[in-house]
Formats: sequence, C-alpha cells, structure tokens
Amino acid sequence: MDTTTSMSIAADPPAGASILQKVWAFLGTCALGILLLASFNIDLPHRQWWLYGSLTLLTAGIIGYTFEAYKNKPPGIKNDGVWHSSLTNGGLLGWLLGVAITFFYVILYFYPQYLGLGSDGNNSGLVAFFDPLSRLLSGNPASQWFVYGTLYTLGILAFGIKFLWKYRHNRYEKLRTLSVMFFQTAFAFLIPEFMARLNTDDFSLPYYDLKNIWPLNYYNFEQWRIDQFITAGDIGLALLIFGVVSIFIITPVLTYYYGKRWYCSWVCGCGGLAETVGDPFRQLSDKSVFAWKVERWVVHSVLVFSVLMTTAVVHSYLGYDAQKYWLNKDVFLIAVALFLTVLFAAIWKFKKEELQKDARYGAIGYLAVILGLIGIHYLSGSNVFLFQAETLRSTYGFLIGAVFSGVIGTGFYPIFGNRVWCRFGCPMAAILGLQQRLFSRFRITTNGGQCISCGNCSTYCEMGIDVRAYAQKGENIVRASCVGCGVCSAVCPRGVLKLENGPLEGRINSEAVLTGNDLDLLDLIKEEKTWKN
Repeated sequence: MDTTTSMSIAADPPAGASILQKVWAFLGTCALGILLLASFNIDLPHRQWWLYGSLTLLTAGIIGYTFEAYKNKPPGIKNDGVWHSSLTNGGLLGWLLGVAITFFYVILYFYPQYLGLGSDGNNSGLVAFFDPLSRLLSGNPASQWFVYGTLYTLGILAFGIKFLWKYRHNRYEKLRTLSVMFFQTAFAFLIPEFMARLNTDDFSLPYYDLKNIWPLNYYNFEQWRIDQFITAGDIGLALLIFGVVSIFIITPVLTYYYGKRWYCSWVCGCGGLAETVGDPFRQLSDKSVFAWKVERWVVHSVLVFSVLMTTAVVHSYLGYDAQKYWLNKDVFLIAVALFLTVLFAAIWKFKKEELQKDARYGAIGYLAVILGLIGIHYLSGSNVFLFQAETLRSTYGFLIGAVFSGVIGTGFYPIFGNRVWCRFGCPMAAILGLQQRLFSRFRITTNGGQCISCGNCSTYCEMGIDVRAYAQKGENIVRASCVGCGVCSAVCPRGVLKLENGPLEGRINSEAVLTGNDLDLLDLIKEEKTWKN
C-alpha cells in the first residue's frame, strides 16, 4: 500500500477509469443498446439468444467494472470520491439519471402499452423481447411486471456482488447482502413464476411473493384475492393463513429479537434494491431535524391510510346476517375498534415514557380519527370512512403503491438518497419501526470515548439519522427509522458503533456517561447524588 498518497479531500481528484473499466462499461452499454432496440420493436433473429446475451452482458459489465474499481484497494472504507462525482453528489448527472428512472417508472406503471404490452399475450417491443424467458419459467407470455421483475432481480444480484466486493472487510454486510439477493431471486422472482406453471384449468394458485407482508401486499385481503385462495384449496388456504400469521406472530416475534433489520435489511426487495443499486447515493439522505419531523408524520399517516383502506375493503365484502356469518360487517368493525383501543391502551400504560410529545399527540389523534370514522359508519350506516371501499383502494394503490413506492421511491435515488420510500412512505417500515422502538431488544451501542467525530457514520446513514450526535454523547441508538443496515459501523474507523441484541433494561440511556460508557460509573454518580441529598 502506498502510504504517501494524500487522503485530503483537497488533494487531486480520483483517477479516471482504467482501460478494463472502459471495456466493461462499453459491454454494459451495448447490452442496454440491445434492450433499447427491442423497445423500438426491431425484430431481432433468434430473440431468446439476444435476450440472454444482453442480460448476461449487462450483468458482466457491472461486475467487471466493479472488480476493476476495487481490486487494488485494501479492505475497508471505499466511499472516497462520491462527492467529486456529479452522478453521486446531487449534480447534473444525478438529476438526469433520476429523471430517466422516473420516466421509465411512469411508463411502466401507467403506460405499459408503450413498452409493448399487448392484449391476450400478443406483445411487441420490449415486453415481447422478454417472452422467451417468461415462457421458460412460467409458461406464459411476459408482462410489464415480468420485465420489471427480471431487471429488478438482476440489479440486486449484479450490484449486490459489487456491494460484497466493496464491503468485503465486514462479515455482517456480506451476510445480509447475500440474504437479500437470495430472497429476491427465490421468493420474489422464481417461486411465483414456478407457481404459475403449476396452474391448470382446474387448479390455480394466486401469484404470491412469499416475503411480502401486509400492508406491503395491501391487496392480499380483497375479495378477488380471497376467492383465489379459496379456489386453490388447501394450498391457497395455507397461503392465506400464512399471510395472517406473518402479520400478528412472525413479524412481532422477529422484530422483538432482531429489530426491523430482519426484514428491511435482510429480506425486503425494496430494501435490497436500495442497499445494492442505491448504495452510491446513500450519502444524499437529508439529516436535518425538519426532514426527521416530516418523515415521522408522513410515514405514519401512510400507515393509518393503509389500515383504513384495508378495513374498508374487508368490510365491503362481508355479510350482514349474523346467523349466516360469524364474521359479519358489524362484528368485524367492532373487533377492529377493540383491537386498536387495546393496543393503544397497552402502549400508553407500559411504553408512554418512550414516546416523545409529538408522537403521543399523533397517536391520540390517529386513534380518534379511526374510531370516530368507525363510529360514524356504525351509527349512521354511511359508507365506511365516508368513501366507497373501492375508492379508498384505488386511491391508495395509485398514490402509495405506484407513485410513492415506484416512481418516487426509486426514481429519486440520485436526488434524495436511496431510502426515500423506506423513510417517508413504507407502511411496513412504520409498523416495524414502532415495534422496534417500543419493545425490541435491538440497539446500536456507542463507545463515545473512542469517537473522533469524523462524521462517516452520519454521512452514510441512508435513513437520515445523525449517528455522530449519538456517538458523541455515548447514547445507544434506538430509532424507529433505523433499518440496521450496519453501514455506520462498517465505515467507522474507530469501532465506536456496534449492532447488538440485548435486554430491554438500559436500552434507552439518554444520560450515558461519555468516558468509556461505563454504566456502573453512572450508577455510582447517581448514588453519590442521592447520598449528598
């Protein structure tokens, strides 16, 4: 290693791309060119080989470029140069890339016919280009979602290898990256396609991403979806039960032991894309107090919206007659109201001190809104929550499921950082965040006596947390928004930060002693104050 190289940000700019990097970049660009030609409906002979060749070239180009970029660097922090590049510092190239990605998402979600989606599988353009791979996996022609899923999965795999090579010094980063690569490839992409191949005229399995949990799969309890589960027999019923168990048992238990990181950083496809493809943009997340306040109000408002929408949808297809249905409309609404009231009362009694003042006011306000709307319906017989259930469902699907999670959530990576959706829009992150804050064993401990205030941890926190502020005071980091990605610990040059699962006692310690973080010393100080008084 050359120890004479200056590490100053005022030194010479990073060296340009090597010849091999340029070669790999050229091959990747050629692959994108092939996909672009297919988008213009140019008929390529032996389409399947052009498809497989382009996807292989694209993946190889990303991996090859990455290997050349990091092969001569020692293990450790490799975020040098991100603020020198217009692509990763919020400059012109970053904005152009953000606009391009956003444009693609708008076409994908709202105008798939321009990608070549045809009726009855008569595709053309880019969608038809992916027909051979779709027929190989599921036996069906491609859709715009298959195109999207294929590119999505390849992005996580290729950039996941880049992430593994970049953070090869850190075992935790390697394990969780391999995990999201596996879950995206197997559970989100291959298994649903294989399930579709099992369908016949007499048997049909619903398309099911097994790692998606309500409210991410907000459509899971709609009538047409329930009908699909019932029609599929025992397997469909098992999938439906699994969906319910995931909400009320699996999620709380895993979050209690491991925090929300078990899902947001190890399983979730949105988190997987943010951690791999979005890694070069993590430093762009807003760390201001104002952004934190907006984040809390917006993400929890989305959660309330999803609860209202799901309640209205389920209520819309339940029966009225208590003699025919044990779960009728009235029983369901009363059960929802009781469940939310009991949950709120338990939190208020046992965890009130862990909620800040605005969180307490917000919780009271949200509960009052939900119970008030249920009461209005129950007493007046008007539409649930003043709107038709389908209106709520379509509004939620458009604003949250499409615009927020897709167009903004991914298209704005190069502008506002890689976790825009996770911070401000994901209702699943909101649920897990509440569980993590209130009763999880997870925390990030800090050894404040070793902190040199370099700021790496705060800079590269994708969730906009000012990690350094906690480290300087020696406080444990217990934030609802923290996804436990561990990058703050990976980029710390002094080993100040450590991801831990421990007892709930002493988890939130706003009075931690800075020097050595000696909690026994803190107890002695308190005892001395008591003795003097």
